[in-house]
Amino acid sequence: MDRVHRLRVGKQLVTGDGGTNKTRSNPVKYILCALVLAGTAQAQDSAYTRTEAMVPMRDGVRLFTVILSPRQATGPQPLLMTRTPYGVAGPVDLTRYAELAADGYIFVFQDIRGRYRSEGTFVMNRPQRRDGSGTDESTDTYDTIEWLLKNVPNNNGRVGIFGVSYPGWLTAVAGIGAHPALKAISPQAPMGDTWLGDDFFHQGAFRLTYGLEYTWELEASKDESVIPSPARYDTYEWYRSFPTLTALANAVGANDWPTWRRFVEHPSYDSVWKNRSLGVTFTHATVPTLVVGGWWDQEDEFGPLLTYRTLSRTDTARIVSLVMGPWSHGQWANGPGVRLGNVLFGGHSTGAEFRALEAKWFAHWLHDAPGGTLPAATVFDAGTNEWRTYDRWPATITARRFYFRADGVLSTTAPADAGADQYVSDPAHPIPYRPRPVERTYSDHSRWYRWETEDQRFVDGRPDVLTWQTAPLTSDVTIAGNVVAHLFASTTGSDADWVVKLIDVYPDTIANNPEMGGYELMVTGDIMRGRYRASLEHPAPIPPNQVEPFTVDLHQQSYTFRTGHRIMVQIQSTWFPLYDRNPQTFVPNIFQARASDYQARVHWIYRSARYPSNVEIDAVR
Repeated sequence: MDRVHRLRVGKQLVTGDGGTNKTRSNPVKYILCALVLAGTAQAQDSAYTRTEAMVPMRDGVRLFTVILSPRQATGPQPLLMTRTPYGVAGPVDLTRYAELAADGYIFVFQDIRGRYRSEGTFVMNRPQRRDGSGTDESTDTYDTIEWLLKNVPNNNGRVGIFGVSYPGWLTAVAGIGAHPALKAISPQAPMGDTWLGDDFFHQGAFRLTYGLEYTWELEASKDESVIPSPARYDTYEWYRSFPTLTALANAVGANDWPTWRRFVEHPSYDSVWKNRSLGVTFTHATVPTLVVGGWWDQEDEFGPLLTYRTLSRTDTARIVSLVMGPWSHGQWANGPGVRLGNVLFGGHSTGAEFRALEAKWFAHWLHDAPGGTLPAATVFDAGTNEWRTYDRWPATITARRFYFRADGVLSTTAPADAGADQYVSDPAHPIPYRPRPVERTYSDHSRWYRWETEDQRFVDGRPDVLTWQTAPLTSDVTIAGNVVAHLFASTTGSDADWVVKLIDVYPDTIANNPEMGGYELMVTGDIMRGRYRASLEHPAPIPPNQVEPFTVDLHQQSYTFRTGHRIMVQIQSTWFPLYDRNPQTFVPNIFQARASDYQARVHWIYRSARYPSNVEIDAVR
């Protein structure tokens, strides 16, 4: 590793301001305990006393735990903990904790059961036990806190927990049946629901590259020593070379991985996924909770929004707050946060600004420091480059609809006549989700972390992409909440995927930033699998050549389309290889589809008085 302080975030090393550099290829969702330079380790040793322990759980399994106690503490300190599946045995880079450490904490890091030096069996997103029996991640957290309070000298009896991504999910479930000493939790980019909208599926569509590569690394070995090795640098070509998911699984041995078998055996939204969903299991906060996420989080944007939405419904004590910034996965945890890819944030150091807020919040709940209470929502608007606060979220003032019209026009006026647009979707020639080559997701110099802010002009002119856009805006349009696409569509097949992208089209001339002229920034976008239009649990074929309604949840945003910009909507039916190809012929289970099931089909999007396809936004103005 070259001489830079680094932090492993979102399966990539984030360096400087959102750039990536890898010292090894194996992914991690978030490692707070990265191997660092000897000099950094020595600095840590001079400031903290390190203790390692095997902490016993109620069933006798012992979990490897690292405790860093400040040598210069003048009194009892709170415990601030992170639990992770990514290994904590190495020296700890405390760069991430600079703002927090200034207030004084005993830092605790723990390998969850079955990972690295902890005992037991690892289960991906271990389900919550509804009857209170046995063990899960919540009980393991409770038992760890109980042990720490009794065995770590000079603690003040208060505990906080935080983490990003998988550790964010582990933080959230710590709030279920929380230990009385747990006084503050901050789930950051938690996998709220890996079927509805996070890592493994989005509204029924399987996240192919992510589901395969991440599962490969976590379950092919206990310590991530086995690294995915697609045979092509451009993984678009590698994934496309397999005619079916069965052929792919057989080639890489995926059927040996428990999570891949779960995909195959449970392709629809059943209890296996619901028992892992924070929207089902974590429905009420008894501990102050700071939920954090990024608007362009390429892995877990949905999780924090779902978590906040669920908890806020019963938050009469006003102890739950949401922070959403203009970030990729975990970008807020390290570096200044002045840009993401080509998009600049108007001089804001959004990462540093967040970490100052985070430190003040934890100090309030764990040190009784003043000034740490937050409004319901603190969100960054990357259209105007400013932080906004709201007493409720979404902050709906007016629901506005943008309708698809003839000749590629997007309008706030509903169509009065009949009309439709068509395209041929061919699984043999899928649309890449980012400009090729599509590097292995967590390889050196992968562009994975910034793909959601890439210029969408790279798909302009494809005959299988439909586009509508407004004239240049004469006044600002600000989103502060939900974005939903309401489609009326038909297909000559019996299944189809619908990808919808809401795009900010920059003016052709930008005086202070000419390379952004005409840039097409995806403000938000997502996919849904047509078979789930009526039921997430029970898929059904789409009647061929019949108009059907489809709702595509584009989740939420805080964003202003500025005067002079255009609002654009794009629709397509493949987003490869991030998502698997829909055969477009209904089969009971796409994981078991045959090569002959994959057929090119004609899709129609309707824009008429009877079938007014549109995108609806929660607008402030």
